[in-house]
Amino acid sequence: MTTIDLNSDMGEYETPELLAQEVHLMPLITSVNIACGAHAGNPDLMRRTARLASQHGVAIGAHPGFPDAQDFGRRERQTSTEDVESLLSIQLKTLAEVLASEQLTLNHVKLHGALYNLASRDRAVADAVTQAIRSCDAHLLLFALAGSELVKSGRAAGLTVVQEAFADRAYTSDGTLVPRSHPHALLQTDEQVRRQLREILNGSVTSMDGRRVPIQTDTLCVHIDTPQAVEFLQLIRQEIESAGVRIAKPLQP
Repeated sequence: MTTIDLNSDMGEYETPELLAQEVHLMPLITSVNIACGAHAGNPDLMRRTARLASQHGVAIGAHPGFPDAQDFGRRERQTSTEDVESLLSIQLKTLAEVLASEQLTLNHVKLHGALYNLASRDRAVADAVTQAIRSCDAHLLLFALAGSELVKSGRAAGLTVVQEAFADRAYTSDGTLVPRSHPHALLQTDEQVRRQLREILNGSVTSMDGRRVPIQTDTLCVHIDTPQAVEFLQLIRQEIESAGVRIAKPLQP
């Protein structure tokens, strides 16, 4: 590993505290994933977040999810692959139009919440996602959970896949994320994050039950709603640079 991207999901909250958090976090990341108005967000918030990203040279991505604002897109639902393709297409078009009005361009796509988890393990859903992305713009990068079905689908569809790991989330033994409903889903301390980051940089992660899970990583995510997000990102940058790895956004082919 010679380079790694740092990403965060934004444009999801309008509280003064979290809007201020975005201002502090944006200079520390290299890619941002902007909510597209389904689970959260609206055109004004998309525009604000995109402008902030542009000021700091941060790559702009779409963060589509299930249209479920009440549960913040974190509740899985029964849905057809046709519906998945349609809801993705609508959300990508919405953000692309906002960006075009600001003379900005879309770089990548990263799914949100329950849709991210579903596409990570269900190949049919993953294929619907990749088809929607190809129909929008085949040059868009696909951010996907490392080792997941979505990675395989994206590669089979000819997309450039950016494999993602999480410095602030616990893992299960099959390489998926521990559900947020679990009390230990989020890592809480600097030492926990540092330990997991060092493992990830060395090609693995330890699951909650103590198993070593191999992992290949191109981008690391830190969530804006993690209470210590700014401190964690500062720590992560220091650790990455100390390991001799360059922090850089991934570029379209």
